[in-house]
Amino acid sequence: MATGRGTPSAARNWPFLAGFVAVERRLGERAQAAGRLPAFAYEFLRFGVKQGWACLFGGLICALLIGTHLFYPADAPLSRYDFLTLAAILIQVALLALGMETWEEAKVIALYHVVGTAMEIFKTGVGSWIYPEASLLRIMGVPLFTGFMYASIGSYIARVWRLFDFRFTRHPPLMFTLPLAGAIYLNFFSHHYVADMRAMLFIATGVLFGGTVVHFKVWHVYRQMPLLLGFVLVAGFIWLAENIGTASRVWLYPNQAAGWSPVSAAKLGSWFLLMIVSYVLVTLVSRPEPCPEAVPTRPADPGAEGRDQLT
Repeated sequence: MATGRGTPSAARNWPFLAGFVAVERRLGERAQAAGRLPAFAYEFLRFGVKQGWACLFGGLICALLIGTHLFYPADAPLSRYDFLTLAAILIQVALLALGMETWEEAKVIALYHVVGTAMEIFKTGVGSWIYPEASLLRIMGVPLFTGFMYASIGSYIARVWRLFDFRFTRHPPLMFTLPLAGAIYLNFFSHHYVADMRAMLFIATGVLFGGTVVHFKVWHVYRQMPLLLGFVLVAGFIWLAENIGTASRVWLYPNQAAGWSPVSAAKLGSWFLLMIVSYVLVTLVSRPEPCPEAVPTRPADPGAEGRDQLT
């Protein structure tokens, strides 16, 4: 929080950032001294940099999908899918070794890998989508790297939570959100055999999270937005990433077998619901904390500004 104590630097969580703290502090001081417009521009840039850092794992996975589609040799002894699996594992190991990812985030990623792979096995089994290329590292037709794609969502939420020091107003308790997440996850399977409960799940989500506000700190000031809006925005970016995945022919929907076409906008609803599952799983590790009643708009002491850097 932007209090007199200052928020602990993110370099405490990610040692890789320690070398940038002094440089970032000087940039912030210059922007603040130059006036309101430069300070706003700096805060906007800072927001983008934090989001980029939060997307690190997912961004690297997307880069792999695009890069292997464009440049990976078709006659390589190692299949493209197996290369993606090994590359994703190496990225995970490197991020931990370099201090660019915490073990708590790795635990979230491991949990998502299991949850995502289970869904992939079922969905490919009922023909929702296919993986058209051969590979050795797979389970029941599902390449093992697919779990990392789901894990990148959990990684993003866990990282953005810390980077923006999330605080909440009127956040529903876990005793309600966990059953909702379980019902959503179950519906991804059950709607193939019984009535689709998606409409009721949307309503339940609205009832539980409709009044929830997330407070996030980009620089010295806490900003706020409805948490449901945040879910919608993230779901939109996941939908864009899904278009990247299908355009690079990593997986295909039945209507894309003859030629690529954009993923239906109707999938946004599915990604929104999956966001709820993802978010609730992260709350098992990072419990929502209430926002203080009074949040100062400036550091309470001169030293706080330096300590708030890169948080």
